[in-house]
Amino acid sequence: MDSYPEPARRLVEAMTDAADREPRRAVAFQGAPGAYSHQAVREAFPNGLPLPCLAFEDAIEAVQSGAAARAVIPIENSLHGRVADIHFLLPESGLHITGEHFVRVRHCLLSTGPRDAIHEAMSHPQALGQVRGRLKAWGIRPVGAFDTAGAAAFVAEAQDPSIGAIASSLAAELYGLTIHAEGIEDASHNTTRFVVLDREPLTPAAGVPVMTTLMFETNHVPASLFKALGGFATNGVNLTKLESYLRDGSFTQVEFYADIEGAPGDVGVARALEELRFHTKWLRVLGTYQQARPRVLGGG
Repeated sequence: MDSYPEPARRLVEAMTDAADREPRRAVAFQGAPGAYSHQAVREAFPNGLPLPCLAFEDAIEAVQSGAAARAVIPIENSLHGRVADIHFLLPESGLHITGEHFVRVRHCLLSTGPRDAIHEAMSHPQALGQVRGRLKAWGIRPVGAFDTAGAAAFVAEAQDPSIGAIASSLAAELYGLTIHAEGIEDASHNTTRFVVLDREPLTPAAGVPVMTTLMFETNHVPASLFKALGGFATNGVNLTKLESYLRDGSFTQVEFYADIEGAPGDVGVARALEELRFHTKWLRVLGTYQQARPRVLGGG
C-alpha cells in the first residue's frame, strides 16, 4: 500500500477493509483504484467488492488464500499483444479460468487545473504510447509512471495544474480530477481482454458458445507443432489464438498458449486434445468458459 500516492492509499485501505469483511464478494485486481482492471471488475461483477493488489502475483495469491473469491486479470491487448508474465503465472497458480471480459480502453487527459496549463502528462509507458499523436499535437511532454491510475492519484496529490495524467474516467471520478478530453488514444480499437480466475472450475450453461484455454509443450522433434495442431483441423475445431514463449532463458524449451472454441467434452475437441497429448510433453487445460464476444471463424 505504501507504493501508492496518498489519495490511492486511502481508497486501497477502505476497499481492502470492505473485502476483508466479505471475502466471498471480493474480486482481486492488479493496480491502483481507477485502473482499467478496476473498471473491468466493476463491469463484470457490479455487485462485487474490488480488491486492489500491487502485483499480479498478489491478486492471484488473494484468490489462492481465500481473501478474494476470484480475480480479474488482463491477458492481452489489441495493440500490445499479451500481457507480460501472465502466461508464466497462470499454469503455476492452480487457478481456473471461468470467464472473460473485454474493456474498451478510452484514455482521458486529466488534471487539477485548466487544459492549457498542462505541460507534461504522466502515465504507464504503454498508455503514453497509445496517445503519442494527441500529446504531440498539444505540445505536452509524456512522463512515464508505474500505472495509469497511480499517475492520476499522484496528480491529485500534487495539486500542480502543470501536470496531467493519462488515465480512465473512473480514475478522474475517484480522485476528483477534471476530464479535459476523453477517447484520445490514437487507435480506436484499443481493447484489453481480461480473464476471470477462480479456485474451482466452472461448467458453462448448456447451449452457450464457449472457449477453452490450454497450454502445452511440444516434443522436441521436427514438425512436432504441425503434428500437434493437426487434430484441430481434422476435427473442425477453431483455434482462435496461439502464442509461443520461452521458459527459463532456454531457446529450446518452447511452450504454447492456445484458445479454442468448444469444450473438452465435445466430440471434436476431445479427439483433437487426444491427438495433441500424443505430440506434447505436457498439456494443461486452464479452463472452459462462456465467450464474452463471438469469434470470427477461420483461426483454426
